[in-house]
Amino acid sequence: MEWIQLPVGPLQTNAYVIYNKERSCLLIDPGEEAGRLQQFIQRKKLQPKAILLTHAHFDHIGGVETLRKKYSIPVYIHQLEKKWLLNPDLNGSSSFDGVASVIVNPADELFTKEGEQHIGGFRFCLLQTPGHSPGSVSFYFKEEGFILVGDTLFKGSMGRTDLKGGQEAQLLKSISQKLLSLPEDTYVLPGHDEITTIGHEKEHNPFLKELV
Repeated sequence: MEWIQLPVGPLQTNAYVIYNKERSCLLIDPGEEAGRLQQFIQRKKLQPKAILLTHAHFDHIGGVETLRKKYSIPVYIHQLEKKWLLNPDLNGSSSFDGVASVIVNPADELFTKEGEQHIGGFRFCLLQTPGHSPGSVSFYFKEEGFILVGDTLFKGSMGRTDLKGGQEAQLLKSISQKLLSLPEDTYVLPGHDEITTIGHEKEHNPFLKELV
């Protein structure tokens, strides 16, 4: 299995394409610039199976409709943020100067609990990691050794908690109980900035010193 990280939009949000040897793929957090993802999909001759959202902030969902219609694929999000897709006040697009209101049609499928997921021929574990937002989730591909964490954890930092529904104590609990318990060589694929590892963050992330 392979992945590509594509920073998109003015906030350079990381969209990901996860693909396997059968050329099936999952699209994670297509925030903007849907055309760039389409170009990569076409170049690799991939077959998109679903769009997975770690959470519903505007910079992670802006390209959803274009890609959903292009490939006729379902969109998945946690049930706690199902209304956020349609509401600029909840997804934050109404709060940032220069950002057009983002409205996305309802998700096709809702995540309701943690555990193993089978979507489009891919198998992974869904972890609920709230704190940055109430419905933030992470996608853990155990056998492949990587996890997509959205805006929960970054290289040398962690997600902000000053947006609607954010809670710092809850975020730290999610990181401590759900992420730092993973093997140290697990690659962390964040919603912004560089890829890192659990071990690197345990050793170097100043926000986590009291957790390790």
